[in-house]
Amino acid sequence: MKILLIGEYSRLHNSLKEGLIALGHEVIIAGSGDYFKKYPVDIHFEIKYTKGIMLFVKKVLFRLFKIDITSLNIKKQFNSHKEKFKNYDVVQLINEKAFGTYAKTEIQLLKFVFEHNKNVYLLSCGADYTNVKFAIENKLRYSILTPYEANKEKSNEFLHILDYLSNPYKELHGFVYKNIKGVIASDIDYHLPLQENKLYLGLIPNPINTEKLKYIEPKTEGKIIIFHGINEHNYYKKGNDIFEAALNIIQEKYSEKIEVITTRSLPYDTYINMFNSAHIILDQVYSYDQGFNALEAMAKGKVVFTGAEQEWLDFYGLQKDTICINALPDAKYIAEKLEWLINNPEKITEISKHARAFVEKEHLYTTIAEKYIKRWSST
Repeated sequence: MKILLIGEYSRLHNSLKEGLIALGHEVIIAGSGDYFKKYPVDIHFEIKYTKGIMLFVKKVLFRLFKIDITSLNIKKQFNSHKEKFKNYDVVQLINEKAFGTYAKTEIQLLKFVFEHNKNVYLLSCGADYTNVKFAIENKLRYSILTPYEANKEKSNEFLHILDYLSNPYKELHGFVYKNIKGVIASDIDYHLPLQENKLYLGLIPNPINTEKLKYIEPKTEGKIIIFHGINEHNYYKKGNDIFEAALNIIQEKYSEKIEVITTRSLPYDTYINMFNSAHIILDQVYSYDQGFNALEAMAKGKVVFTGAEQEWLDFYGLQKDTICINALPDAKYIAEKLEWLINNPEKITEISKHARAFVEKEHLYTTIAEKYIKRWSST
């Protein structure tokens, strides 16, 4: 099949592409490469006007006239590539806002995609109207909006998420759902809000290319190394403030036994190798399942503090604290779990092996690509 994947988050579409190519399909990815992460894409959209005087001009124009010059520039780039967006057997959008433009422009770009491709599917990955509405209505014990609800002065970080509930994005949501053949969830966090949706085709786990991620057996004779990679744009949404509070507790008590590595907003190629020496990875707090970064770390044999809620345990038939550590929004709890691992280093080795085996069993990129082909072919 000839397949177009539009948009990229956390290397999901790149790993899926690798799996699909291994199965003999032709695959093209179009997108920005997820901003500073710089994932490879085949049709590249440069994100302009994000720094300096042009960022100021951009903000003024949007505030006064609701004109977003970054979106207009992406539209211009799209028009220069129009012929490359026609006549695919399957097109998949990474998100309702796959091109990363404002709602009005997004509809214009997607209209062309829908008109020239019969089989377009949506991946529920990242914030969208459905899961933000689900979160704001407090249907979950906690969500990415929990820190916003608890402390409204942090709202600047959450403005673009809350935008999904605005009228322009509700219109985009409706437009997308009128034109897609179905929607697929990439993990439990996106599965839960979609269960009553008539277009929902089910959950397909994130594809991980384990051939590119070699298992690193942990050596626990010396200091236990804890890695905390911060994305500054998502500091509170990922619960980095809670992780840092937990690390402060642990460093006071075990400064002689641990080493902490903290990084900020690294490109993917740098980030993925920065944590090779670590035993423990602090990933994210407000999730029920693992995202892509957590799974790649688990494939390398790291003990990851991430989403591992009961819904996830039930879905895969797992026991608590055997594959990864569920990171609750509680610094004291996270510190206690870190202390448990520091004092029981054999658990690090045990969880490390289980984590790699789990990724190979449930997330192998070729197996996941086969599931996508089957799901696309069933509608």
